[in-house]
Amino acid sequence: MVHLRLLAKEELMLIQGIAHQTWPSTFAGILSEAQIDYMLNWMYTLPMLESQVEKGHGFLVAEVEGEAVGFAGYELNHLEGPKAKLHKLYLLPSRQGKGVGKSLLLEVVKRAREAGQKSLLLNVNKYNKKAIDFYLAMGFVTIRQEVNDIGKGYVMDDVVMELNF
Repeated sequence: MVHLRLLAKEELMLIQGIAHQTWPSTFAGILSEAQIDYMLNWMYTLPMLESQVEKGHGFLVAEVEGEAVGFAGYELNHLEGPKAKLHKLYLLPSRQGKGVGKSLLLEVVKRAREAGQKSLLLNVNKYNKKAIDFYLAMGFVTIRQEVNDIGKGYVMDDVVMELNF
């Protein structure tokens, strides 16, 4: 059984650990090893994660038999108004395809609806077919594509998707 809970700021190392276990396999064949390392060392430092919590981001952790196996990071009232943004959703490779990601996503949707949000936005790498197919199956639609320069010659080449409530 999957147990979901909101992480305390002091527990953010769980997010960091799952990201470092997940990204190499998730983005193999999509991003270079150097870009994966760059992004992990930029986006998943404890000061960066703590800064996100201080700005109001929530981090849900999924636990199975007491083990942290996945997480979702989200923000209410994102830049576009009363819309939530799913910034992160990752699962340990051994836990993918078993309903844990769906549980995390549905909990974020529930929290966004309860907070009066009109929709949930997310960005996903345009070559991450597995993730795009998952979000399409969950009712998301593609609303645009965007390329964001993240420094050191790297970009995030994404599809932006939205689930309206």
